[in-house]
Amino acid sequence: MTSEPRLTRTGDAPKPGIVHFGPGAFFRAFNAVFTHDAIVAEGGDWGIVAVSLRSATARDQLKPQGGVYTSVSLGKTEQSQVIGSISDVRVAPENPAAIHALLADPAIRIVSLTITEKGYAPPYAPDTAIAYLTAGLAARRANGVPPFTVLSCDNLPDNGQTTRRAVLDHAGSIDPELAAYIEANVAFPSTMVDRITPATTEADLARLIETTGYTDAAAVFHESFRQWVIEDDFPMGRPAWDAAGAQLVESVAAHETMKLRCLNGTHSAMAYLGYLAGYETIFDAISDPDFAQFIEHLWTDEILPTVPQPKGEDLPAYCRALMARYRDPSIRHRTWQIAMDGSQKLPQRLLGTIRDRLKAGVLPEGLCLAVAAWMRYVGGVDGTGQPIDVRDPLADALREGSDGAATSADKVGALLAFEAIFDPELAGHDGFRSAVTRHYDTIARDGTKAAIQSVLGR
Repeated sequence: MTSEPRLTRTGDAPKPGIVHFGPGAFFRAFNAVFTHDAIVAEGGDWGIVAVSLRSATARDQLKPQGGVYTSVSLGKTEQSQVIGSISDVRVAPENPAAIHALLADPAIRIVSLTITEKGYAPPYAPDTAIAYLTAGLAARRANGVPPFTVLSCDNLPDNGQTTRRAVLDHAGSIDPELAAYIEANVAFPSTMVDRITPATTEADLARLIETTGYTDAAAVFHESFRQWVIEDDFPMGRPAWDAAGAQLVESVAAHETMKLRCLNGTHSAMAYLGYLAGYETIFDAISDPDFAQFIEHLWTDEILPTVPQPKGEDLPAYCRALMARYRDPSIRHRTWQIAMDGSQKLPQRLLGTIRDRLKAGVLPEGLCLAVAAWMRYVGGVDGTGQPIDVRDPLADALREGSDGAATSADKVGALLAFEAIFDPELAGHDGFRSAVTRHYDTIARDGTKAAIQSVLGR
């Protein structure tokens, strides 16, 4: 019995110019692909040293392959590409001093991040990305080395300024002069990133062996669509990402709002409502005509009125393209996967839109339903009495709050009291609280489909 050969690098890896924290599937489907294409297009020493803050999985997958892996675009026909932009992979807890030395290296000109929303929240222990960034900038200041640019690629509004505030907060707690230096000298451009990247399955990897003849444990599978909008502020230079299709702009704010509210907001709505309705994937949910009509309602009546016009974008066309992406049967994006870390995601994806509609004097019933579905989901039990594996930093506290309340109104009130999620003004809005409670009642009594139909006026 023979086994297929493992994918390996041919030729030398590019010289490092970037350190990236968070070498998960999205990074490999997005940042590393753009950087690979930029190096192919115009060259440059822009290899990526990928640093994991916890798990050794990415290192163990990529190191035996020389850092290369396969990026597979899904669709009617699959297209694969071997990506060679990763020069090395490190596991920070195994040798923190080596990570500090790496960040102090003058060859490193950009440090990028995909650490999810929770990675930006204090406290900043020494083993967090924010602490490593701060230490690296301190070392460069002490050594007379110009600072690297810090590039957040997480789904956060104004992610560059979010990262800047976190680093300044941490630096200020250590040395006010260091904080002043960072404030005056370090660039934190914001970005908007978009490429749906479902979790890789064993079936995906088996199919890759059939099509390529080699094994690749680090392979990633994603939609063909990709969009990267970047504020062009890189004092130490950058790869030719624009040659790879990225949009370099002065401000990314409107693009971020468009994506967070139109895509991420409806993704979260479908994740909680779809999971509770028994749908495993976004494709399964959107194939239900009621769900499809509900998402169209959200875009047209509740979300788009709050989105500023991004330069070069057609908002209705953008939403039509999103619907086509959701309807792609090759993208098996699990509702459970999207539902993770909702306590961090809701404020950016749903609650800001709700606040804007309330300020305009409109009660957004559909978005209130999505919040009610999240509340039902974090209770940890679905409509059939089966347990839900809730993955969230506040999972235990949310479950306790839900379990400790007798009525729907009490459950909603207990969850609205989490000020880390709901600001007091929104939580105390009578119309919002009443709508969420009403929809929670409908989900609990009649199910998700009935709740959606009630919003649609059926």
